[in-house]
Amino acid sequence: MQNKLSFHQSSVSLEIIGLPDYSNNENKDQISIISQWKLTIFDKPLIEGKIEHLVPIMNAFYIYSNLLIKNEIPLFESKLIDIKADNLYIHNIVLKSSKPNVKPLIIKIGNSLLSDTINCFDQLNESPKVRIKKLDVPNNISKKLRFGLNKKVKLFNIIFPPFIAICSLILFSSSFIYFYNPFENINKNELINPE
Repeated sequence: MQNKLSFHQSSVSLEIIGLPDYSNNENKDQISIISQWKLTIFDKPLIEGKIEHLVPIMNAFYIYSNLLIKNEIPLFESKLIDIKADNLYIHNIVLKSSKPNVKPLIIKIGNSLLSDTINCFDQLNESPKVRIKKLDVPNNISKKLRFGLNKKVKLFNIIFPPFIAICSLILFSSSFIYFYNPFENINKNELINPE
């Protein structure tokens, strides 16, 4: 008998159907072998598929939302899903079927539905009852450029702290110049040592 788990957030629900992996002595209520998943977004067509579709779709939503947060161009394209911003409030999602001769499913969602969907994915990731193989979130930056950025960040981390320390020392030292008046000291010396 298969287990079903549901994750809900406002207008979105995610249902995971599968079995425990008894070879790993898992609890009968746990799901490690996902046979099917269903994503229901209010007033939109049902989205469903197999595990090999779920993880890339989750990654697509996470990457897209990170691009939005970083104020970068909100666009994600892959062979399974495309997500792009129509405007500040509407997001176009194009789900491409892995079956031949099936037209892509196009869905438009607002910011609240995007947020609710990501929240359901977060609940799934945090659930102790479901185990999914996590795939590394692909990065759109090439390895050569990424290596160059890492070198620059390391160099920056090495040079920046001493630079700040030297600037602070100069600033702190130069503030004493305003308190020190050499004419005042000459006058004091003349009063102490009259000739």
